[in-house]
Amino acid sequence: MSIAKLKTTDVSTSETIVFNDDGGWCWFESPGALQYGSVLLIGSVASGGNDKNRRGNVELLTHDCSTQITDRIILHEQFELDDHDGPALLIRPDNQLLIFYAKHGTESHNYSRISLPDTNSFRHFSPVQLHTPSTTTELTYANLFLLPNESNRIYNFFRGLHGSFKPSYLYSDDLGSTWHNGNVYINVPSTQKHRPYVRYTSNERDTIHMIYTEGHPRDYDNSIYHIYYRSEQLYRSDGTKLCTLQVGLDSPDQGTKLFQGDPDHVAWIVDLVLDHHEHPVCIYSVQYNSAGLPIGQGGEDIRYKYARWDGSSWHNYSLAYAGCRLYAGEDDYTGLGAIEPDDPSIVYISTNSDPTTGNPLISQNDQQRHYELFSGKTNDGGETWTWIAITNNSTADNLRPMRPRCTNKNESNHYRSLIWLRGKYLAYTDYLQEVVGRIWITNNSEAVNEV
Repeated sequence: MSIAKLKTTDVSTSETIVFNDDGGWCWFESPGALQYGSVLLIGSVASGGNDKNRRGNVELLTHDCSTQITDRIILHEQFELDDHDGPALLIRPDNQLLIFYAKHGTESHNYSRISLPDTNSFRHFSPVQLHTPSTTTELTYANLFLLPNESNRIYNFFRGLHGSFKPSYLYSDDLGSTWHNGNVYINVPSTQKHRPYVRYTSNERDTIHMIYTEGHPRDYDNSIYHIYYRSEQLYRSDGTKLCTLQVGLDSPDQGTKLFQGDPDHVAWIVDLVLDHHEHPVCIYSVQYNSAGLPIGQGGEDIRYKYARWDGSSWHNYSLAYAGCRLYAGEDDYTGLGAIEPDDPSIVYISTNSDPTTGNPLISQNDQQRHYELFSGKTNDGGETWTWIAITNNSTADNLRPMRPRCTNKNESNHYRSLIWLRGKYLAYTDYLQEVVGRIWITNNSEAVNEV
């Protein structure tokens, strides 16, 4: 348990809080963190770098913003040291917390836990439950969404049904107690086993939006596509009906293409939200000028892009220099970014280059190049951006920011937070990072959610 002092100002001036001395997450599980009233919920995977007994622990952090007390709950002890195993979190209509997680493609089942009823502390959970879609399934990731208009059906989007390596789904009609198989919903017609990567968001009533690629950028010169799900059907951005979710796409290019990739411009998805019109807004990254380079030699120039749908067409804009790769071999790994869900004209990015000029960021404190966090604001829909440093002259990298969305929106909820990882990241199975963040209070009437 730890106590931190809270300054209730804004993200750029509030105090950085250490929630956990050891944690990690990937960006293909969601939601990885939630704001539930005054309680901030964060899922992570410990490396064991400070305490070998925590190696691979799947953990839940609960931080009460009103008392500034943080608790750490072990969901699964010594599960696996891999940040792809981070848990997805969902608050059910009965205010119980559903948690889903899985190993990185090495098992045929996923894991779930549900907080016990009549407790709002989320410290006590049901025993671990396993669900095996099939013996040939190779599960990775979890993405949880509840749709009230479908009688509170919960969807879990993951990768690897029946050994496919493709985006797949399960669904539950009893709030996550039991699960039913869906299908693969994005296929890739190729002899190579490509794996589209997907980011999701929902209007939390009846629709789930998805942006995705054809494959891993190491294997494919990715473009970026968008589709959405509503009432059993998949649609293009303009509302053109494609097929049922159960049937799925025959090919990624059936969706609406919002960016065309090529060997010198290889894309990957970063974040996705909806604006106040419920139109999708996204960030994606593009690796420049690495055509023909062997794996491990590219990724010296990666840039963030910002795209928004206006109801009739997509608009793409240059956002910022993302810097260089996190490590050789994953040449498209960036520090990542997050869009402000209350107002998508604000973004938060991690980069080891100046966002505007691309010049390397060298810390005056240790003379090393580090990833820093910046807040960006546009007043013209994404064409131009102004930047404010959230961190600077750091002695460790600041990576993978998340802006947790608020649940229980019918209640007064003034707390907002930006969380990220601070430390050393050598690989998805080799890291030692603190889970840190900033918390501020906002007037709900100021959350205009405009672009």
